[in-house]
Amino acid sequence: MKLVKLIANLGYGSRKQVTAMFREGLITDADGEVLYADDKVEHAAIRIEGEPLDPPAGLVLMLHKPLGVTCSTKDPGRVVYDLLPPRFRRRSPLLSTVGRLDRDTSGLLLMTDDGALLHRIVSPKAQLAKVYEATLAQDLRGDEAGIFASGTLQLESETTPLHPAALEVLGPRHARLTLTEGRYHQVRRMFAAVGNHVDALHRPRIGGLDLGDLPAGQWRALGPDDLDRLFGGA
Repeated sequence: MKLVKLIANLGYGSRKQVTAMFREGLITDADGEVLYADDKVEHAAIRIEGEPLDPPAGLVLMLHKPLGVTCSTKDPGRVVYDLLPPRFRRRSPLLSTVGRLDRDTSGLLLMTDDGALLHRIVSPKAQLAKVYEATLAQDLRGDEAGIFASGTLQLESETTPLHPAALEVLGPRHARLTLTEGRYHQVRRMFAAVGNHVDALHRPRIGGLDLGDLPAGQWRALGPDDLDRLFGGA
């Protein structure tokens, strides 16, 4: 792929704008030597104004989504793309969220421009466990774990029972719930089905990958070892 197209696809600008960047000497190699549009150079050696080029197509990143942020490209409020470098929104292929967390849920969100990987992660066949920690409005009754694990719980307006889910009680009004599916507002609706209400919801883990000490609002690119952990913890 020609350098102009490569850099434009990473969102640094239109092809016309990237061509102008070459003319202005803003694109160099790792040693600071000015590059030209027809040069042949490894991706890792390219610098834009002295900074390494963003990862190529196939990018996978994890984001610690804070509260009040929407998993959308357009919204009257803040969206997840506001937490990333502006050019990430212009990448081609498109950088998409892998599933969603609603505005009032914080935690681990994956994003990728690899369509095949996205479908592999969200596919029901993957059986990737998603872990949520919920703070509840009322004390747990004591029978919720059995109900959630039964595989017979049916949410309002749905005709198919939920897959069995594991509930761990962390306190009178604090629980950890592990799911292997991702229906609309599933955790909130599950607790509503047993007469409770979720006041706060956080997702710290997907498969074998967890947020660790990544601060809210921050992100990092994932490597092969991270993806091995993701699927290894399924």
